[in-house]
Amino acid sequence: MTPSPDVPPGKLILLNGASSAGKSTLCRAIQAQIDEPFLQFSLDFLMFGVGVLPRRRDPDGPFTWAAMRPRLFEGYHRCLPAFLGAGNNLVVDYIIETPEGWRRLAELLRPFDVFLVGVHCPPDELERRERERGDRRPGDARRDLLTVHTFTRYDFEVDSRRSPEENAAAIITAWQVRRTPGALSRP
Repeated sequence: MTPSPDVPPGKLILLNGASSAGKSTLCRAIQAQIDEPFLQFSLDFLMFGVGVLPRRRDPDGPFTWAAMRPRLFEGYHRCLPAFLGAGNNLVVDYIIETPEGWRRLAELLRPFDVFLVGVHCPPDELERRERERGDRRPGDARRDLLTVHTFTRYDFEVDSRRSPEENAAAIITAWQVRRTPGALSRP
């Protein structure tokens, strides 16, 4: 979806990092500090929200995760341009898992102002956070870390061992003072 000519398109601050890197907490810190309204919209809302996904799982057929997952991700990807095209600013936490998935998302987001932020966290800290959360499969964070930062460049990067408030302030400042198009707009 392209921006509506009647409404200025929204802007997107997209945080990419491994599971348990602190992206959702950082989104909330950005919302609290930024001088304009930004909606937080995460794929986690759909994947882990109560009653969103059917609880039924079959060994094969339409209720397998393998059957549902591609449609869920494609639907989520298509929601972002719809929200932006309607004039909503978004702060999004995401895990860019594959080059193909990133290309698809980048294709949909190319007409918009996207500020791409890499959220980094060392493996030992990721694993500690993953254990404390208790709502993710052990090993997901380490698996994500092996690929999540390997096939894109960023407009800005943060170390999530710093406080969410410090990182939010740094992201907002970098976003406000940038002089070149975001990573999605550069060749």
